[in-house]
Amino acid sequence: MNAPLPASDTLRAALAGLLDGLPPRQAAQAVERLIANYRGATPTDAPILRDRADVVAYAAYRMPATFEAVSAALEALADAAPDWEPGGHVDVGGGTGAATWAVTATWEGTRPVTVLDWAEPALALGREIAAANPALRDTRWQRSRIGSALTMESTDLVTVSYVLNELTAPDRTALVDAAASAAQAVVIVEPGTPDGYARVIEARDRLIGAGFHIAAPCPHSAACPIVPGTDWCHFSARVSRSSLHRQVKGGSLAYEDEKFSYVAATRFRPAPAAARVVRKPQIRKGQVLLDLCEGPDPNGPALRRTTVTKRHGDLYKAARDAGWGDPWPL
Repeated sequence: MNAPLPASDTLRAALAGLLDGLPPRQAAQAVERLIANYRGATPTDAPILRDRADVVAYAAYRMPATFEAVSAALEALADAAPDWEPGGHVDVGGGTGAATWAVTATWEGTRPVTVLDWAEPALALGREIAAANPALRDTRWQRSRIGSALTMESTDLVTVSYVLNELTAPDRTALVDAAASAAQAVVIVEPGTPDGYARVIEARDRLIGAGFHIAAPCPHSAACPIVPGTDWCHFSARVSRSSLHRQVKGGSLAYEDEKFSYVAATRFRPAPAAARVVRKPQIRKGQVLLDLCEGPDPNGPALRRTTVTKRHGDLYKAARDAGWGDPWPL
């Protein structure tokens, strides 16, 4: 009996099938227009995804990247809470459900899942794609306005991925507060830009104020040590590029790197935190340079560069294998 395909491969196969029959030029034009809308700074008052052509094109283009970024955030949460797994999941603003696929890839088994979104075409396509994933076949796809009027039933995990940029400041606040009231764990993912990081920090502060503990990426629940305006905390996930990616962006690489910022927070205390590698490690002859965010000392949390050399033995081998976003022992 053949082993089941990984969720990422199953998702890519399902998305490839959707593009059959959609003219490549139409798909590319839809993606270019939608990217411009999503990158805009003005919150929208209507769904950006208007019809099936929009949704198919954008799902094929964006779902793999969203899946990889959310998966990375969820894996960090799972590492910080190894004895916990969600018994239920609500994906807010989930569209076609990339985060639900990421949850099934992180924790085995089935659980009650609800996807909330205000774009009916996105929900319909998400339901169609989910038929390829046995863990998602009983998912509820519910149309809901995401904002101050949002209500959520109690659940273990709430995910909010690439949604905050579409909302006004009051609606962002209302969404984070609703998630905090409903869940035992909240994971928020935004683009890895200065603005995306600022929205994540704003949400992080509200979650801490609601009694949550930061599980990842920060090894602490104190204030971020980055001086506002000087830098931003973000990470990278490798994404296989489809033919649609290459058509829209050009180039011949088989992959691209999705930059994202995130926060994972829990009502319960996560495992004692290590430091976290917050920049791509620099490997040089006989040494590795690691930029770390460390937990609070008497002077508060700190950003520090450490150099690991061959004389450190096994630690040097670990440093050569370390990736951007990985925890690091102190």
